[in-house]
Amino acid sequence: MINLSQYTSIFGALALTSALLLPSLPVSAKASPSPEALHVKQAIQQNLEDHLYQLPPRVQGHYGIRLYRMTGDDKYANAALVDLYAVTESQAFYACQLDKAGFITQEAQAAIDVLGKGPRAKARKKALAPFPEFLFYTDVLLRFSSRIDEFGLQGPCHDKLVTALKGTDLKRGLTDKAMIEAWAAQLVNYVYWAKQLGVGDYVQAYKAAFNRVYPQSRDAELDKKQFRNKIYGMTHFIFAASEYYQHPVDKAEFAWILNYFEANIDRILKDATDDIIAEVGISFHLAGMSDNPVVKQTQRHIMAAFDPKVQTIPSPRGNPDLALGEHRNVLAMMLLDWPKTLHQGPYFHRLKATKKYLPKLVDVKHEASGKQTQAGKQ
Repeated sequence: MINLSQYTSIFGALALTSALLLPSLPVSAKASPSPEALHVKQAIQQNLEDHLYQLPPRVQGHYGIRLYRMTGDDKYANAALVDLYAVTESQAFYACQLDKAGFITQEAQAAIDVLGKGPRAKARKKALAPFPEFLFYTDVLLRFSSRIDEFGLQGPCHDKLVTALKGTDLKRGLTDKAMIEAWAAQLVNYVYWAKQLGVGDYVQAYKAAFNRVYPQSRDAELDKKQFRNKIYGMTHFIFAASEYYQHPVDKAEFAWILNYFEANIDRILKDATDDIIAEVGISFHLAGMSDNPVVKQTQRHIMAAFDPKVQTIPSPRGNPDLALGEHRNVLAMMLLDWPKTLHQGPYFHRLKATKKYLPKLVDVKHEASGKQTQAGKQ
C-alpha cells in the first residue's frame, strides 16, 4: 500500500460550491473514496496545482474547467478563464476571415500539416484525403465555438461561423470507415458539438457508422491500437452527452456501452492505456453507477499506475512530464474521488471572480430573447 498521508492535509476545501450563482446537478449517491484512493488523488492534485502556472495555457484551462465542474469552487475559474481567452482569440482569427478568398483551403491544409509524421498521423492524413476541409470545420470552427458556448457565451463572428457550418455537410467525413478507425473519439466530439451549436444533428448517423465499423463480432481481429480506438470512442459518447462532466447521462441510453465495458473489462485493463481505463470508470460515474464493480477495478488499476516518487501517473514510457500527462492525471483524480454534485459552466459572467475580466470579443447568450449582451460591458 502506498503511504501518501503527507499529501492529505490541504484539500478539504475542494467540496465548496457556488450554489447561489451556478446550477449544479446531483449525481448518484456514492460511497466515500477509500483512504488509498484519496491519498493518490490528493498527491496528484497537489503536484498539478503546485506547478499549474508553469503549464501551457491550454493545459491550465483543461485542468481548471474540469476541477470547476467537479467542485464548483470559484478558485478554479481563473484557470478556466485562460482557456476562454485562448479560444476567443482563435475564433476571431478563423471565423472572421471565412469569406476571405482561399482562406478555408489554406487553413484546412495547415490543420492537416500539424498532425505530424508518425504512424497515427499518417493514418489520419490518409483518411482525410477525400475530405480535405473536414478538419478545419470540425477541429477548428466547432472546437472553439462549442467551448465558448459551454461557458454561456458567443464568440466573435458567430453568425458567420454558424452559416459556414450549416452550409457544410459533415456526414460523409463523420461516417467514413477510415476516419472512424483513425480517430473515433474525436469524431464523437465533433458530432455532439455540431448538435450543441444547432448546425447539424449527426448523432444517430455516427452511432450507426461506429457500430458498423466496430461490431462485437470483429473484436477478436482488433489489434491493440484498434481496440483502444474503439473503447476511447465509446467513452466519448458518454462524455460528450454529459457536455464533458456538466451533468449525468441516462444509463439506459448508453447501456450498449456500459454493458460492453462490463463484459470486456479484463481486456480493457490489459490492453488499454491509463487514460482510457480511467475514462471507462468515469463513464459509470456519469451514468449514476458508481457502485458498479468496473469502477473499483479501474480505480485499482489507476492507483497501481501511480508513481509516488514523481507524484503522478507517468506515460506508458515512464515520462512524468505534467504538461503531457495532465489529461491522464486529472482523469485519475476524477475517477478516484467522484463528486456527489456536478457543476455547469463555469459561467464567467456570473462569477464575482471573473465577470469583470471577460474578453471584449465575447457576448453573453440570452436564449429566451435571442439578444446578446457585450460581455465587456458587464
